[in-house]
This record gives sequence, C-alpha cells and structure tokens, in this order.
Amino acid sequence: MNSHDTWFTTEELADLLGVDPSSVRRWRTATPPEGPPFVRVSARHTIYARTDVEAWLEQQRSDPGTAA
Repeated sequence: MNSHDTWFTTEELADLLGVDPSSVRRWRTATPPEGPPFVRVSARHTIYARTDVEAWLEQQRSDPGTAA
C-alpha cells in the first residue's frame, strides 16, 4: 500500500464524508475538538489517518434496532 493511501487531507476527508471542507475545519477547531483525530503537519496542512477515520465513523454509528 502506498503511504499516500493511508492519509486524507481535509478536502479528501470532506469529500469522503459528503460534507463541506469548512465543516471538517469547524470540527477541528471546536472546543473540545470534534470529528476524527488529526495531525497538524503545519499551520496550513492537516491530515487524517484512515484508521482513525474508520474508528471515528464506527463510534458515530447507531443501530436503530437498539435505540431507546
């Protein structure tokens, strides 16, 4: 696997999730931060590990059959 396949930029993550990049940025700057864990590479570049995104998505999952 290519190392570029394991990380998403803000724009790539937004595209994957079907949201605007501004939403991803807002999650990141919320107090406390929301959304998947991230790595701030520089002041203008943030990346997200595929495994962190997958784990975060799993945590967001709700099963209508078990909802009370």
